[in-house]
Amino acid sequence: MKVGYLGPEATFTHVAVRSVFKNDEHIAYSSIPVCMDNVAEGEVDLVVVPIENSVEGSVTTTIDYLVHEQPLKMVGEIIIPIRQHLLMAKGQAHRVKDIEVIYSHSHALAQCHTFLHNQYKYTKLEPVTSTSAAAKMVSEQSNECIAAIANEFAAKKYGLEIVASDIHSNSYNHTRFVVLQRQDANFETSYFQPKHTKATLVINMPENHAGALHQVLSAFAWRKIDLSKIESRPTKTGLGNYFFIIDVEMGYDEVLLPGVKQELEALGFSVDVVGSYSTISL
Repeated sequence: MKVGYLGPEATFTHVAVRSVFKNDEHIAYSSIPVCMDNVAEGEVDLVVVPIENSVEGSVTTTIDYLVHEQPLKMVGEIIIPIRQHLLMAKGQAHRVKDIEVIYSHSHALAQCHTFLHNQYKYTKLEPVTSTSAAAKMVSEQSNECIAAIANEFAAKKYGLEIVASDIHSNSYNHTRFVVLQRQDANFETSYFQPKHTKATLVINMPENHAGALHQVLSAFAWRKIDLSKIESRPTKTGLGNYFFIIDVEMGYDEVLLPGVKQELEALGFSVDVVGSYSTISL
């Protein structure tokens, strides 16, 4: 089986893929849209991309591309803890107080803001495409007094030294990754439990009108269906036009969620079931 992921190697997405799809072929792609395009075109069987971080919130690129550009099916969810470390080239640890530039993904820099403010208030912070790319950059400039914020896997891969561990500001820092496949694919994976524990729905309003959100929530509430997330995103058809993406704490069954769908469609909403899937928490 071929599993694509948001690369390069040693990103947190790669950590999630290595943890679950241990014996499969892993293929790194340069961006979330490229990942999704390649699974749609059949280059890989599945792709794994981030969709939400507990500190930084939703990964809007994943949501918007899934809804507007490349409709795929969610077949699984992987949740991993995010541990950020400060890395330097080996032999440079004695210069840790004199670091000139710290490289990392913008989200990682934000996740470590307290440490950076306290220890490196006047140090230049340079966003790059990923935490792994930051680690690679530091390894290629090993004589420079620079550092990267990345994970332990990246430190090992690029031969760097951890000079400060667990520098993230929030102890409950986790990221959700979704496993996606083509809508018409019948591919089954044994890595996830067959019991579906979550469902994700996208709901579009026919027009912006008073009480629309209340109507949506009521359809779930009176059936006592628990929602773990509700978010609005622009439909890109004009100011004030939004769709809702909703995560439900149950799989798509034969009675309750079809009832929600029918009720909302009778009120003029459109309802798309993006997936019904189980979760692996690492």
